[in-house]
Amino acid sequence: MFDTPAVLIDEAKMKRNINNMQATINQQQVRLRPHIKTHKIPSIANLQLQAGAIGITVAKVSEAEVMAAHGIKDIFIAYPIVTETKIRKMLELSKKIRLIVGVDSLAGAKLVDRLAREEALTIEVRIEVDTGLRRTGVQYHDAPRLALEIARLESLNVTGIYTFRGALYQGKPTLDLEKAGQEEGQLMVELAKQLRDAGIEIQDVSVGSTPSADAVSKVQGITEVRPGTYIFYDRMQAAFNVCQLEDCAASVTCTVVSIPSNDLIVIDGGSKTFASDVQPAVAPLHLEGFGAVVNVPGAIFERMTEEHGMIKVPKTHRLKVGDNVEIIPNHICSTVNLHNYVYLKTENGDLKPLEVLARGKVQ
Repeated sequence: MFDTPAVLIDEAKMKRNINNMQATINQQQVRLRPHIKTHKIPSIANLQLQAGAIGITVAKVSEAEVMAAHGIKDIFIAYPIVTETKIRKMLELSKKIRLIVGVDSLAGAKLVDRLAREEALTIEVRIEVDTGLRRTGVQYHDAPRLALEIARLESLNVTGIYTFRGALYQGKPTLDLEKAGQEEGQLMVELAKQLRDAGIEIQDVSVGSTPSADAVSKVQGITEVRPGTYIFYDRMQAAFNVCQLEDCAASVTCTVVSIPSNDLIVIDGGSKTFASDVQPAVAPLHLEGFGAVVNVPGAIFERMTEEHGMIKVPKTHRLKVGDNVEIIPNHICSTVNLHNYVYLKTENGDLKPLEVLARGKVQ
């Protein structure tokens, strides 16, 4: 038994999603290195590895520590590490596993290099490139200069470049995932050629997100794709037409705690249960509400406070106080990170609690 609100994972759907993405990437003879930000659970990461993934991607050193402690030996930290405390933890971890680290500045790279030299270590690094998202990453036109400077550092081995771009085309959000993925891949392959021509041995060209994974993997010269959300999918991915709502392996079960009027129900899940980073009515998806209410046709998850979710329902609804509702959140990755446990609905019908072991690992 479980109490609400609770994240439930359908094991059969999850395994199907894992195998389908692996098959998609394998068709292009590209490597899959999934991002574990979506689930943050080592046992699930190991399922991805068993299906054929060559390693995993994380965002933080603390996430990498959790995954390595549970037997995962090939980890890419796709995030710039620029403080001494984190770098020293990363160096310690690099003594035990294959660890690849992202860099996007000379200042950060120099600090990693200095501390690595103190311990007689050589660290494998990839240079992060901004291809339009305007997040981390060196500006595209500055990448060759930075790569040459970092390549001169004694204790760093520049082996690749990477980017995260998502559903962008010509600098704007788009629903045309084929064009978005093609543009992302071509930009990175062209940059890799520039760097190789300059004498830097670029082995890995790492790209991709769940929306762009299929298209970008088809670009000749791409070596690695790093989607994350595909393992569960969510309402956002369904709106991109990457999947159907029926493919979503994760949902949140909540209890109706109040029915103030015949067109409003209130559930026991609010902003401490559901991620609010993917807002309704924002381009290009223009989602209606904070999630899809699966078992109440016509319902709209309109508002949230910390502990309350307000759902507009048709006046003909038959819900009662104490009933459960199932909601597929707009964004599952941030939602899972709000919960200590998820509940796996196994293929034989059991319900198994899984601790989200890397939850809250933000350092």
